[in-house]
Amino acid sequence: MTESIRNEPPGDYFIGRRYYKQDYKFWGYLRRPGEPWNTAKLVMMNEQQKLAPDRQMGKIGSDNSYEYTIYGHYSGDTVYEPASNAFYPEFILTGYEVRSVSPPSIFSDPAAAGDPARRVILPPL
Repeated sequence: MTESIRNEPPGDYFIGRRYYKQDYKFWGYLRRPGEPWNTAKLVMMNEQQKLAPDRQMGKIGSDNSYEYTIYGHYSGDTVYEPASNAFYPEFILTGYEVRSVSPPSIFSDPAAAGDPARRVILPPL
C-alpha cells in the first residue's frame, strides 16, 4: 500500500475512505494524494453541491470501507458531531470516483473499524 500511495499523481483531489458508523454522522477519512493514511482527517461532508455516494444511491452506509477519489475543498469551518462529542472539519463535496470497493485495511483493528454497529472511532495507520 505504501508504494501505491507514493505513486499517486499529484493534483487537486483527495483520497477518501468511507468510515460508516450507525451512531455517528461523520463521512470518513480524507488525505492528500501521496500522503500516508495517518495524515488523513475524519470529516463531516457538506452535500449541498453533490450528494455523497451512499446517499445518492439511497442506501446509507452501503459503501462502508470503499475508497474514493474525492473532489472538493475544506470550508475552513468545523462541525459538531453530537454522538462523538467532537468537532470535525467540514468538506464541501463537488464530485467523486470509486477507486476500490475492497481496498486493504488502514486500521489496526479492521474488524472493529469495519463494523458499523461498533461505537469505536479508530485513526488510520
